[in-house]
Parts: sequence; C-alpha cells; structure tokens
Amino acid sequence: MSAPRHTVILGMGLMGCDIAAIFLAGGWRVTAVEPAEARWPEVQARVRQSITQLEGNPDDAAHLALVNDIAAPDYASAEIVIEAVPERLALKQEVFGRLDTLVPAHIPVVSNASGYRITDIAGHIPTRARCANLHFFLPAHLVPGVEVVRGEHTDPAICDAVADIMNGLGRKAIRVAKDVPGFLANRIQHALMREAFAVIDQRLASAEDVDNAVRYCFGFRYVAAGPITQKELAGLETQLEAGRTIYPSLCNSPDPSPTLARLVAENRLGPKTGRGFRDWPADVTAKERARYEKALLAGVRILKEEG
Repeated sequence: MSAPRHTVILGMGLMGCDIAAIFLAGGWRVTAVEPAEARWPEVQARVRQSITQLEGNPDDAAHLALVNDIAAPDYASAEIVIEAVPERLALKQEVFGRLDTLVPAHIPVVSNASGYRITDIAGHIPTRARCANLHFFLPAHLVPGVEVVRGEHTDPAICDAVADIMNGLGRKAIRVAKDVPGFLANRIQHALMREAFAVIDQRLASAEDVDNAVRYCFGFRYVAAGPITQKELAGLETQLEAGRTIYPSLCNSPDPSPTLARLVAENRLGPKTGRGFRDWPADVTAKERARYEKALLAGVRILKEEG
C-alpha cells in the first residue's frame, strides 16, 4: 500500500482549516504550520467538522500534523505547499522568502491570497517560476471552484500541475491566464457588488430587496448555468439589446459606495460587530450561518449529480 500524498499548509484560520479538510477527505496527509499552539484544539475541531460536511470520515483528521515552526515540515515529501496566512502583503512576502530556501525548487508553492497578486508576493525570490495563486472561496470546503492564477513569472507547467491536483480532489479548477487585481471571479463579483450598493445609495431598493433580487431572480439560475451559457440559451441578441438600454445608466464610479463607507466608519461590519445593514445578535447569526451552509451543501449535491 502506497503512502498517502502529502501537502503542507501555512496558516490555519478558517481558510487553512477548510483547505486541509479538502485534502484529508481526499486521502492526503497534511502538515499544517500554526504558531499559536493554544488554537490547535479549535483547528482540529474545525477540520473534523469540515470533513464531516464533505461526507468524509472525520477520523481522517488523524492525518493532520500540526507544527508551530515554518521550518518543521518535511517539505521534500510534499507535492504542493499552500500559504494561507493573514492577508498582509509584507507577511506573505516574508513567508515566500523563507519557503524559497526551505522547499525543493520543483515543488509548487502557492498562495491563497484574495487581493494580492502572486507576482507581487513572490516576484522577489529566485524560485518565483514555481509560484502561483490558488484562490479558494469561503467556505473553501463547500464552494467547489478554485482559481489557479498564473503570475507574470509563473511556469505554465506549474499551473497545469496545481489544476490537476485540485481536479483530482473533486474541485473545479478555474484557470486565470493573467495576474490582475481580483483575478477572475472577484472581478465579476465586484462589478455586481458595485451596482448592488449603488442602487441602495440611489434609494432604488433596500438591502433586503437587493438580496432577494439576486437570490430569487437571476442568481437562482447560476447553479444551473453560468452567465454566458444562460445568455446563450436565452439568445445573445437579447443580451445585446439589453446592454444598449441598461449599460449607460449603470454605476461606473471608481470609488466604493458612500453607504458602504459610512457603515464601515460606524463599525457596522455585520455579525463580527453585531450590526451591518441589519442587527446581527449571536442567535440570529448562528441560525443564518447554519442555513447558509445547508443551502451550499444542497448546491454541492446538485453539482455532484451532474458529475
């Protein structure tokens, strides 16, 4: 019997835990670097919960080894190294600088950065050609898509290898050919979010009505088909005419929404501060998170049925 395949993950926040669960549920072993040893019981509990949601065996969490030092893992036996430390450019650059000498040069080293380009994170190190961005979406173990982003210095073969690993774990690898801010999915998502906040600024609709318009109207179709396929099914000539009518009145401001800026200035951030557009007491937050994850799991089952 061959030994399990091995990955190293650096940083065990929510993203790191859920990424670890994906690999563990797929039969890999995981070495995770988490300097705060006091968090280890919390990390292990989250990983077991996420494996269970993936309909895996929670006992697979036994193949998770936690270490407190970046130099501790056996990098030579890893097939991929994933950085998931907090979203601070200087910190990520420091981590990649260490990995440059710790990890054998043929092993892909990837970042889960959501805002920073891999070109800026790893562009200063000699082994930058083996570095790419591997962008998961919260909750990482439930959202099947993951972006594989080629940096300005990335060897295309590295992206091929990383995409193959992700596809082999039941993920949907999305190839992004250029290292631009927001990569692919977030560029599309933020175009929607700019208009969503703009219609609130304009008093065209409430936050609740914006949510309902997306969830129960056009967004409802997106599990069944992406936007391009959906418009092809409807007829591209209809999209062309709608674009001519609607596009001139859409928001194209380079600045974020005034309403959004005001809420953040007032520390109304959502559940983490107890209030955003609406109140978020702890019991309501827990109920909504449970409903949200249940709905995502239902979506995962639909996609699994398609193969």
